[in-house]
Amino acid sequence: MVNIKVGIIGGAGYTGGELIRLLLNHPHVEVSFIHSRSNANKAVSTVHADLIGETKFAFIDSIPTNWNDIDVLFLCVGHGEAKKFLEENKPSENIKIIDLSQDYRLAENNKLLSAHSKEREFVYGLPEINKENIRKSQNIANPGCFATAIQLGLLPLAKEELLEEIQTTGITGSTGAGQGLNATSHFSWRANNIQAYKSLMHQHVKEIHQSLHQLQSSFPLQTDEEAIKEKGLYFIPWRGDFTRGIFVSSMITCQLSIKELEILFNTFYQDEPFVTISDQPIFLKQVVNTNRCVIQLEKIGSKLVIHSAIDNLIKGASGQAVQNMNLMFNVDECAGLKLKASAF
Repeated sequence: MVNIKVGIIGGAGYTGGELIRLLLNHPHVEVSFIHSRSNANKAVSTVHADLIGETKFAFIDSIPTNWNDIDVLFLCVGHGEAKKFLEENKPSENIKIIDLSQDYRLAENNKLLSAHSKEREFVYGLPEINKENIRKSQNIANPGCFATAIQLGLLPLAKEELLEEIQTTGITGSTGAGQGLNATSHFSWRANNIQAYKSLMHQHVKEIHQSLHQLQSSFPLQTDEEAIKEKGLYFIPWRGDFTRGIFVSSMITCQLSIKELEILFNTFYQDEPFVTISDQPIFLKQVVNTNRCVIQLEKIGSKLVIHSAIDNLIKGASGQAVQNMNLMFNVDECAGLKLKASAF
């Protein structure tokens, strides 16, 4: 039986808490240590109260001397902090790394000098298009949450070179903003309230363009400013008055019939265990607390709308990270991820 020894850096935040929960119940994992500078020496269950009775781990504030004995290191730290940690601590080349920040997602940023001056190259960890590369990789850049939901709704269309201008809007829960308090994360602001933010300039748009370009070479990278004046993804995100989940709707012009499109999507995802195409209206509670993405297609005339929904903390972060780990260690892709939605 495979035994994967795991270390976690940045275990006190939302993604860290979800990752701990998943790994404690994973059939092939042994958690070696959980690091958090801000909560050093505190019991994990005092920070993540949902884990009371599940673990006796306490957070540590320094890397253990035997840390190079682990098999995989998860980085659940803020953007910019993952790169800084790896440059300062230089893990052994034998340790696989899964980074949940955005530091290594883009091609121009996906390399890091290792302890022995050899380059670590990060593979973009979206299993639905990079599964074989993930299996062979030592280093994974886990995708962003909005990026995951949007891409999964568009990848089958990119493969058939059907994408030109894409109009996308999506709403996310308060956990998408992280655990730190700010003016728009307080309950008194979020309750009975929504707000558009970062219109047309969200940080996940570049990685979405990168993946769509991977399948449809005529679709521009976001750095190509002239090309995206003619075609590209134009995204307006929203802050929602709920805690978990992302619901996205993308609209394009498409001449295929709805029946042809349903066949196209079902064929593309036929071997992907966490993506389901629904012929009924979808809703957020179908995916909350799971590693699943559900997709629904609607079409009137030449306008196609693709709805997709995920849990931002699981398929959008920690669950996808565990899915990537499973692939890297050649165990069942679904191990530790057979989770039921909280539908009522």
